[in-house]
Amino acid sequence: MKMPRYGARKLYLDIAQELKKNNIKMGRDAFLEFLRSNQMLVKKTKRYHVTTDSKHGFYKSPNRLKGLTPTHAEQVWVSDITYVKIQHNHAYLALVTDAYSKKIMGYKIDTNMKATLVKDALQMALRNRLYSHQNIIHHSDRGIQYCCPEFSDFAQNNGMLLSTTQKYDPYENAVAERINGILKYEFGFLRTLPNLDTANKMLKQAVKIYNSQRRHYSLEMKTPEFAHTKQEHEYKFYSLN
Repeated sequence: MKMPRYGARKLYLDIAQELKKNNIKMGRDAFLEFLRSNQMLVKKTKRYHVTTDSKHGFYKSPNRLKGLTPTHAEQVWVSDITYVKIQHNHAYLALVTDAYSKKIMGYKIDTNMKATLVKDALQMALRNRLYSHQNIIHHSDRGIQYCCPEFSDFAQNNGMLLSTTQKYDPYENAVAERINGILKYEFGFLRTLPNLDTANKMLKQAVKIYNSQRRHYSLEMKTPEFAHTKQEHEYKFYSLN
């Protein structure tokens, strides 16, 4: 499993059967204490880079998520752009995530923040749909990439109902911000990468592992792939903590 900053409680669930099979009697609390005493617990860190330019004249959609609780997959998609460092340059990662299942549906990384960055990520998400019988709310910040006609026309022509945050508040797009953080802090995207090609290869592998193996408390400790297919859990609202 290539998740070096994976949470201890999730890790315990993954290895519990192996412990039992090898007659190792260790409960979750004892496992946490073992990690703590050996200085193996992951320390939380926070670092923010501003990637939103909302000072533009394009139309900003209302926040359609106010008062809405997602009840199934492909009802709400959330999108965001985050900063990735590469040697001698910098890159930007655009993600499209299903709000209900937390599954990453589409992504694109490049050295620019043009509308094509978010458009390509959405195009991948559309190709990965499992349920095509309804429109999807596409929620993002008010950045120029999401509000310009090149993106908004493309999204609406593909059945998206556009929604944007109304303030400079990351909690208005908490799911997207949280998934950004998981990729950065658990999959190695905080460090400086050698080049864009390496970043693309890492991203492809990270998304595959994240979707199929990374458990979430908000999904009742299931993976995004499982939650997206089964759709059995009750939606829990995210905080950024």
